[in-house]
Amino acid sequence: MLGKENGFQKYRKSLISILFVVISGFLTGQTSHDTLPYKVTLSQCITYALANQSLIKQSLLDEDITKRDIRIALSGWYPQLEVDANLEHYLQIPMASYPNLLNPSGPPISYPSTATEVSSGLFSATQTLYSSDLVFAAKTSKDLRIQASQNTEHSKINTYVDVTIAFYDVLLTQEQLNVLDEDILRLQRNYKDAYTLYQDGLTDKIDYQRTEISLSNAQAQRKSAEESLKAKYALLKQLMGVLPEKQLAVSYDSSNFENKILFDTTNILDYNNRIEYQGMETTLALQNSEIGYYKLSFLPTVSVYYDYNPQFQNNQFSELYNKAYPTSLLGLKLTLPLFQGMSRLENLSKAKLQYKRIQYGMDYLKSQINTEYSLALAVYVSNLNEMKIAKNNIVVAKDIFNTVKYQYDRGIKAYLEVIVSETDLRTAELNYLNILFKVLTSRLELEKALGNIKPI
Repeated sequence: MLGKENGFQKYRKSLISILFVVISGFLTGQTSHDTLPYKVTLSQCITYALANQSLIKQSLLDEDITKRDIRIALSGWYPQLEVDANLEHYLQIPMASYPNLLNPSGPPISYPSTATEVSSGLFSATQTLYSSDLVFAAKTSKDLRIQASQNTEHSKINTYVDVTIAFYDVLLTQEQLNVLDEDILRLQRNYKDAYTLYQDGLTDKIDYQRTEISLSNAQAQRKSAEESLKAKYALLKQLMGVLPEKQLAVSYDSSNFENKILFDTTNILDYNNRIEYQGMETTLALQNSEIGYYKLSFLPTVSVYYDYNPQFQNNQFSELYNKAYPTSLLGLKLTLPLFQGMSRLENLSKAKLQYKRIQYGMDYLKSQINTEYSLALAVYVSNLNEMKIAKNNIVVAKDIFNTVKYQYDRGIKAYLEVIVSETDLRTAELNYLNILFKVLTSRLELEKALGNIKPI
């Protein structure tokens, strides 16, 4: 009895161990499903977006669909096998007339041409030796794969740019909140000082009331920026393919801003670096293949085939399959369309016109890319210059505010000048953040115009 209990205990321990392993594996799988941490860097956002963004997933599915379409088109090179079977019961048997050998001058003798019950099966095998359609499918398969891959890369580039811009927008809005927080703390101290001076009878109430107005305006501005930040986080999550309820907080080393701002403007524009131009080249190659297809359409289609037909006939259904009367044949088939109402010539002319149209499109695309690059370069250089001025304005505004505040504390300046200098300082700091965002965005647009963005 004790041995049975020990055996049961071992069995129970083994079962618990197995359940523990299964549950642990399940929980591990659940927790590892979402690999995005709460605090995310720019590279993490881009990597996650490239793996989870719905538009990119659609592009990848389009690649798979293209591969399937190619395989479908090329399947005609394989042997085509077919089985066909039927079972027939004649209600009225067809008759066949034959000469009466015993009385040649008399009327012909009629005999049933088949039995009442008939069943036949046909096994057919066909192998295409040459077909213009199959040659065209084989020739265009590589370019179609390239085209699908280029569409995916195009989606990745756009996602890379959109996510980066949205990330910078969130980050700089947070920096604006920090500036406003510092300004609010400064105004709160000024308000407290001004109110104390008013209570001591050293100043009238206008000074602290003006500070109260400035403080209220700064708090309202901070509230607007805070609400705007929520919307910008929502946009970032949408572009990344993150669920709306997922909480995110961007993380960035502000010292890297200088590395992200500067860009070598001496880079030479090369149209071949742009994915749009590469896509047009692929489209042109496909159109050239279509011209070749219509030229080959004048050639015949050649195939070999084999048919085997086991036929069964009997006047009694129960004895129908007792005996077969098989036939089989092997043949060579050549199909040459002689005249199709000039459709082949018209299709060939149309394909040549479409080829020329694509060439014109490539010329226009070159002009468009050149204009896009020139505009991006001009905006970047202009924004970079404005950023340098805005950065210097912060230094000047801080110096003015400190000087005016020092003079006011000693009764030299009016409090109105403190308020004005405080507003100028806040405006200078916010303007710098705005122009910094423009510089980062324009640099990204310049890289995109040059075709330098190559997402993984």
